[in-house]
Amino acid sequence: MNGTIPSPCQQRCQLDDAGESCLSCRRTLKEIAGWPGFSDFEKKAVWNRLLALPPQGQCKQCPACGDSFTCRAGDAAEECWCARLPHIMPLVPEGSDCLCPACLLQALATQPPAAGV
Repeated sequence: MNGTIPSPCQQRCQLDDAGESCLSCRRTLKEIAGWPGFSDFEKKAVWNRLLALPPQGQCKQCPACGDSFTCRAGDAAEECWCARLPHIMPLVPEGSDCLCPACLLQALATQPPAAGV
């Protein structure tokens, strides 16, 4: 029965430069167009392919200044820019998200030196 497996669609459709895949859900045009008629087996195959892809960078909003930026934490192919900076935690209140590059560098500059390091 079709309809039991949820669509990977994230309602933020944008095609890649080649016009072959959605940058949001990462499905091909063929997968997007065929989804409504796919069997559960075919839908699972699409999901398996998507889940095997390396994680994408996430668009985030800085809690300090409100600017948008891309975070690649957890991306096996390309580490996040912040991974090259000193690890001083916590810089943001608990439950907040990452700081943008400018705010993180500013926060690091104002942190006292760590004891015993």
